[in-house]
Amino acid sequence: MQFKLAFVSAVAATLAVATPAPRTEPASSCTTGPIQCCNSVEAANSASAAAILGLLGIVLQDVTALVGLTCSPITVVGVGSNGCSAQAVCCDDNSHGSLISIGCVPVQL
Repeated sequence: MQFKLAFVSAVAATLAVATPAPRTEPASSCTTGPIQCCNSVEAANSASAAAILGLLGIVLQDVTALVGLTCSPITVVGVGSNGCSAQAVCCDDNSHGSLISIGCVPVQL
């Protein structure tokens, strides 16, 4: 019994170390275009993101890359209705309309 507990603890510790923490950057460091406000941000291999990527014929090398779903640009940070009540992100590829943005990193507004 002690062996099982030690094994489970070791595996949990390894996973905790191996799982990268989501990084958040200041909005001012976004150099890829306008900051996006996305309804959700998911890994590219999640069911909903993979479905949209498949429909658009987009193949990603990094299946764990973050993608933003249903995004719109934030034109002026924190002013009136242009603020973001969902997830503010900075993405590498915003060229697929408002449906999906690829290579996203959460930002602090």
